[in-house]
Amino acid sequence: MLKIYNTLSKEKEVFQPINPEKVGMYVCGMTVYDYCHMGHARVLVMFDVITRHLRRHFPQVEYVRNITDIDDKIIQRAIENKEDIYALTNRFIDAMHEDERALGILPPDAEPRATDAIDQMFYMIKTLIDKGIAYQGENGDVYYSVRQFKNYGKLSGKNIDDLEAGARVGVESNKKDPLDFVLWKMAKPNEPSWESPWGDGRPGWHIECSAMSCNHLGNHFDIHGGGMDLAFPHHENEIAQSEGANDCTFVNTWMHVGFVNINNEKMSKSLDNFFTIRGVMENYDGESLRYFIMSSHYRSPLNFSDENLDNAKASLTRLYTATRGLQASESAMEEVSQRFDFEARMTAALDDDFNTPIALSILFELAKMANAEREKDPDQANALGQLLRKLGGYIGILQMNADEFLKQGVALSDDAIDAKICQRNDARANKDFSTSDQIRDELAELGIILEDSAGVTTWRRK
Repeated sequence: MLKIYNTLSKEKEVFQPINPEKVGMYVCGMTVYDYCHMGHARVLVMFDVITRHLRRHFPQVEYVRNITDIDDKIIQRAIENKEDIYALTNRFIDAMHEDERALGILPPDAEPRATDAIDQMFYMIKTLIDKGIAYQGENGDVYYSVRQFKNYGKLSGKNIDDLEAGARVGVESNKKDPLDFVLWKMAKPNEPSWESPWGDGRPGWHIECSAMSCNHLGNHFDIHGGGMDLAFPHHENEIAQSEGANDCTFVNTWMHVGFVNINNEKMSKSLDNFFTIRGVMENYDGESLRYFIMSSHYRSPLNFSDENLDNAKASLTRLYTATRGLQASESAMEEVSQRFDFEARMTAALDDDFNTPIALSILFELAKMANAEREKDPDQANALGQLLRKLGGYIGILQMNADEFLKQGVALSDDAIDAKICQRNDARANKDFSTSDQIRDELAELGIILEDSAGVTTWRRK
């Protein structure tokens, strides 16, 4: 029984899709003016895990993740770079896809761009104006009238009167109320713009996701997700827009991924502790980074540090080492799976609000058993190793050949290392242990670990 923590109700709920044959999920994607950072990586990885698990439960899952390709930050960056805005956004979209592939992210079923959904935004804005929930200010901008939506604040738990007095709310003379937010912005010189019923301009950020999600998944769908920083005001405003326009519940389950902290401090450009995915992957492979992200529950803070990344890399290495050289038929794997409860426990962990730390601990139990059986019962060890790979696939890890993973990132060629191993074996055979140890130490300095077992020497990166 799948249970998901719903930000709207503030509790775990049994997940019951609107249509059991087809789950609809929308996740707020990137604003493409820079390279993806570690906060983006966490959203990408965790909703990839969520999608993989949903697909084990339901016949069809439609996963939609948008791209914001028109925004104040995008325009400003294009001006700073003296670069065409579409060249800028396409360049960073390509970079985002490269990062996704490195992290083992499956592509979403749809990846709409805001600039392709302008007509849908027009329709929703017009509907809101016709209902008296939106209006055009004296400056030509179109605003949403927050006080016309009686349930404003139901997602974030914020009180509308407290918001009015709060410092976060900017006051503009063109607004009827300081809480109102923009739906359509009038064009400024040298900015991209579109013709609209309210004059040339471009969309506000919040209306983009309401239009794209409803266009792809309908006015009422199952899951909407994103980073915790989006719960207010972005997702709160999406609810107000969508329910105000469509007169029905917008989303049943709201999911939010926790913040990434850097050495226990919130990641922020202003604090100069900001890390891009590709910057981190200069020193760590994508799968180790994925493992690190899954090592904390998606709603908890994730503490980024070199020590924690090193631990993740070492842990993943141990899992791959446990699968090394183990191969079994599908039937043998299924037979051993029925004798032990690893698969059922893995499913139960993920059914409990996608508890990846527990799922990883179960993989380690399975790896320990596979290692223990290598010499006692090779057939069972092979089946357990195959099961370990299968269950790792549930969360998107352990799908590489073990030797390929364990040897990646080493400067020496395989042939050069094999030659060194042969020299060492000759030295050992001649009882020249000084030379043998020297070769081992030389390779260790290059990040290569030698492992002797049953008369055979294998190697892996440190």
